[in-house]
Amino acid sequence: MEKEDIQLVCVSRMSRLCFIAEWLDPMTGVLWRYQLFHHTETNEIEMIDIKNRRTFLKKMKLEDVKAELFYVGSTVTILSRQLKIIEYGDDFTRSRVQDRVERTLAMVKPDAFKHLGKILNAISQSGFRINNLRVCQLRKEEAETFYAVHRGKPFFEKLTTFMSSGRIAAIELVAPGAISKWRELIGPTDSNKARAEAPNSIRAHFGTDGSFNAVHGSDATDTAAEEIRFFFSQPSLGKCDLGRGTTLGVIKPHAVLDGVAGLILDIVNEHFDVTALRMCTLDKTSAAEFFEVYKGVLALGEFTAMSDELTSGPCISFEVADRDGSSEIVEAFRELCGPADPELARVLRPKSIRAQFGLNKIKNAIHCTDLAEDGQLEVEYFFSILP
Repeated sequence: MEKEDIQLVCVSRMSRLCFIAEWLDPMTGVLWRYQLFHHTETNEIEMIDIKNRRTFLKKMKLEDVKAELFYVGSTVTILSRQLKIIEYGDDFTRSRVQDRVERTLAMVKPDAFKHLGKILNAISQSGFRINNLRVCQLRKEEAETFYAVHRGKPFFEKLTTFMSSGRIAAIELVAPGAISKWRELIGPTDSNKARAEAPNSIRAHFGTDGSFNAVHGSDATDTAAEEIRFFFSQPSLGKCDLGRGTTLGVIKPHAVLDGVAGLILDIVNEHFDVTALRMCTLDKTSAAEFFEVYKGVLALGEFTAMSDELTSGPCISFEVADRDGSSEIVEAFRELCGPADPELARVLRPKSIRAQFGLNKIKNAIHCTDLAEDGQLEVEYFFSILP
């Protein structure tokens, strides 16, 4: 082999990352395992079926698959399959990827929950990836469990009472050095000190003092893992959806991946209350089930495209309530979202969400309930039926 050929092979191997991924077939219940290769220079994907030792997917370029999605614990959507990356496929990949995917838990406390959209936007603008996200309202005993390390300290009662006094948002963040990076972004524990020493920090903007200080951040790798497990391994923890007199919004995957979810939620919060929220990745069966009401109404191609978009990555679903308890919440929220076609929205309702963040009729930033009688059903689907 010529010297130039050897160099080419070495470069090719160095630009190829290997992972082990799993996919649960929703129709058969069979769990499939694959070697998943990502060619970083060309953004090409290939897959090997481990059990049958044969090629499942030949090398192909996928425009919607981003390099930052490849790390252990991530879910990557490839050809409508949600693949959960469970481990590194080789030592080279581990050495290349592991250091840039530290995880930490961020939490928006009750005093700053109304600023959730702005805080999520600050997170996106600071180079973090949001790996998981949910809103809940802890019971007193749940708050005491989370802060058990502080039991017996003078501030324990005040802290746990405060943390169970309203809705909070738990966020799993991923970034190189995520723990120290997040703690730097939020600033000193005392919000007054933050305003003096770190005026651009989150606590400087949204905190009140040392107790009501807007946000929480894990302080070490082991506590980050424990705190993430506390919030994301118990689906019923702090369940807070109202379930009636509300409607549903779903920030679509393209908008989540573009980092504009915070901006969208900020607009929603100007007009309505967000009473429940979760990030999830839908499979093809779930998307088709959710969109079943549109079958026969939309052309087959448009229905398929809508389902494909909803399964192309993580989405953020949230329950919307009217602050005055109006029964017209479905129609009012639909007006804020704007016409389904963003081009039409930019003409008729230029300040609507779809006018500002939609790309086309399929990637139109947000789904909203169309019919008043479906509001409760759609909320129930995302917050009670989906696992």
